This record gives sequence, structure tokens and C-alpha cells, in this order.
Amino acid sequence: MRQSVNRWIRTSGAFDGVVDFDSALRDSTHPARIAPSLERGDHLHPNDEGYAAMTAAIDLKLFTSPPRRGQR
Repeated sequence: MRQSVNRWIRTSGAFDGVVDFDSALRDSTHPARIAPSLERGDHLHPNDEGYAAMTAAIDLKLFTSPPRRGQR
């Protein structure tokens, strides 16, 4: 279910922008898991490196771009 929701969020066009933390933290060999180097050992919560990866995934232009049509 999580993968289906994430796919919709990424591809639906329903949002002005998306910060994809799933993609930033995922284990490339096991995409349903957080990369071992980025989690605290509980397979659920990021460690300091994971939070740094999440921070790096944020495109700051999302906060400085002009509003899209119909928005102020």
C-alpha cells in the first residue's frame, strides 16, 4: 500500500512539489527498506546520516518559485 501511495504522490500531478524521503532513504537492494547505513537499527527510524539524506532531498526552489496559475 505504501508503495502505491508513494507512486501516486510522485506521478499524479496533484501537488506543486514533492519531497521524496522514501527515495532518499531506500535501500537500493531492498527498496521496501531503509538503507542500513541510514537507519538507527530498528529498520524504521533514520539515524543522523538518514536525516542528512532527507535534508539533501529537499529542493529549496520549492519554496522560492512563483505561485502556479490560479494561486497567489
